[in-house]
Amino acid sequence: MSRPAFLLSAWPWRSVGYLLTGAVTGVLALVGLVTLAAVGGALAIVLVGLPLLVVLALAGLPVAWVERRRLGLVDLDPAPDPHQAPAAEGLMSWLTTRLKEQVTWRELAYTVLFAGLLWPLDALVFTVALLFPVSMAATPVLMATIGEGSETKVLKQWTVTTWPTAFGVAVLGVLLLAFGAYVLGVAAGARAELTRLLIADRDGDLGARVVELSRSRVRLVDAFEAERRRIERDLHDGAQQRLVALTMTLGLARLDAPPGPLADQLAKAHDEAGKALAELRELIHGIHPKVLADYGLGAAVADAADRSVVPVDVDLPLPGRFEQAVEAAAYFVVCEALANIAKHSGAGRAQVSGGYTVGRLVLEVRDDGRGGADVSAGSGLTGLADRVSVLDGRLSLSSPPGGPTLLRVEFPCEVSELSEAADRFA
Repeated sequence: MSRPAFLLSAWPWRSVGYLLTGAVTGVLALVGLVTLAAVGGALAIVLVGLPLLVVLALAGLPVAWVERRRLGLVDLDPAPDPHQAPAAEGLMSWLTTRLKEQVTWRELAYTVLFAGLLWPLDALVFTVALLFPVSMAATPVLMATIGEGSETKVLKQWTVTTWPTAFGVAVLGVLLLAFGAYVLGVAAGARAELTRLLIADRDGDLGARVVELSRSRVRLVDAFEAERRRIERDLHDGAQQRLVALTMTLGLARLDAPPGPLADQLAKAHDEAGKALAELRELIHGIHPKVLADYGLGAAVADAADRSVVPVDVDLPLPGRFEQAVEAAAYFVVCEALANIAKHSGAGRAQVSGGYTVGRLVLEVRDDGRGGADVSAGSGLTGLADRVSVLDGRLSLSSPPGGPTLLRVEFPCEVSELSEAADRFA
C-alpha cells in the first residue's frame, strides 16, 4: 500500500473481492449455524438431533476451509491445513480425530465470531468505502437519467438541483473513492491477519516441524542407546568370551611347556591376552555398563565412584528406574565429570549427590580442586551439554578460580512404570 502505483494495481480490487466474499460467506455461515442449533436442539430430546449437534460442532471445518482459500485474495503466503490425518480409515476414526483436535474447536469459535460479528464489519467497510463514493461519483449520471436533468439525491440524504453541484459531488466522490481504496486495503489486511492468527497461523507449520524435530531427535537418541547396548552385548558375549578362552588356553599351554624360550613366549602371550581382556572389559563398561542396565542409575554411579582415582562420596537416593536414555545420559555425565576431576582439578575428594522430585532428576558433582574449569579448553563439557539438551535437560557449571567446582544437571523425566510395578510387587 505504500507504493505509488497501489491505486492502479489489482490489490484494491482484491481487497474488495475479499470483503465482499466474506460478507456472503458470513451470511451463509450464520444461516447454517442457526439452523443446525435450532433443529438439533429441538430434536435432541428424542435423540434424533444429536447427530445434528455433532455436525454443529464440526461446522467450523468447511468454513475454515473456505477462509483459508479466501486468504489467497489478499495474502500470498500459503495457508496449509493444520489438521492431522486420521490414524485409520473410516468415518469413526476421522470423527474421533477431529473432535480431539484443538484446532477443530478453534475453527468453531472462529466460525461463531465470523457469523456473528466479522461479516457485518466486512459489509459495513465495503459499503462505506466503496458503494458510498461510487454513488457520489455517479451523481451527474443519476441526475441526467433518474432525475431527468432537474434534481437527484446524494446518498438518499441531500438533494442536488444544479449541474455544478452535481459535478462537484462527483469530484468529491472520486477523491473519496481513492481514499476508500486504502481503507479497503487496511480492512482486508486486518481481517486476513485475524483469520490467519485464528485458523491459519504462519508459525503453526513451523511449530509442527519443531515438534517433529524434537521427537525425531529423541528417537535418534533412543536408537543410539539401543545400538550401544547391542554393541556391548555382542562384545560381552562374543569377543570377550573368546579372549577368556584364549587366555585360559595360553595359561594351560604355559603350564605344560618345559622351561625355555617357548615357555617364555607363551608367558608373554598369556600376559598380552590378559591385558587385551582387561582393556576390552573397560571398553565394554564404557560403552554401556551392565550394572546400569541391570540395577539402574544409583548402582552404576556407585560403581563409577568406586573406580574413580579420586575418593568420591555418593548421596543419591532414587525412587526407582527411569527411561533408558535418561539413565544413560545421567551416568555418562557423572563419569565424564569424575574423569575431568581426576585429570584437571587436583582435587582430594569429590561428591555426587542429587535426587528426584516433582518430575525432575537432579545430579550434582562437586570437588574441592583448584576450579577454573573452561568449556573451551577441551574438557568435554560442550559434549555433555549437547547430550543433556537432547533430552530437554539443563547443565550448569560453577567453577571459580581456586574452587570449589559444582556441575549440576537436571532431566525432566518420570519414574519408570516397570520400577513402580516392581515396588508394588515387593
